[in-house]
Amino acid sequence: MTKTLILLFHLHFASSRTNRALVDAAATLPEVEIVDMHALYPDGRIDADAEVARLVAADRIVLQFPVQWYSTPPLLKAWQDAVLTRMFYVAYEAEGAMLAGKPLLIVATAGNVEAAYAPDGANRFFLRELLRPLEATAHRCALAWAEPFLVYDARRADAEALQAASAYYVSRLGRLSAAGH
Repeated sequence: MTKTLILLFHLHFASSRTNRALVDAAATLPEVEIVDMHALYPDGRIDADAEVARLVAADRIVLQFPVQWYSTPPLLKAWQDAVLTRMFYVAYEAEGAMLAGKPLLIVATAGNVEAAYAPDGANRFFLRELLRPLEATAHRCALAWAEPFLVYDARRADAEALQAASAYYVSRLGRLSAAGH
């Protein structure tokens, strides 16, 4: 069974219109597993055994989250520390090596407009640049880095913008599945 695993890291998912629209659209695709990590780990205590098994079983991995202070949400960092550290520094042969070549897609939403993420914008850097630590992680884990899927102005997106972003997300997931990237 080929499967796309979407790990959603959003503390306030219930009130997120943009991430909800993206998840709802992704859920219409076959062979997609969506895991709300905050619902699964409300206390922040990651079950590394379960997460390793989930990653190993997946053919494609998607990390979806809102950008928070130019970075990932704290639970995503805790997940990396618990799961990837184990897989790549403690049990590489038995676990980490099994991820080699699997595509990784980052899906990040930002509350501000795209122009704010530029050298002359309010945030000074392109959002793609702020995600470089995740690209470095993908490289270190031998995951195939896919160009990130970025949604800007997430807080103010109207129904038309949400529909367009959702349709494009479904398209990106389909391409990831068909081509391996």
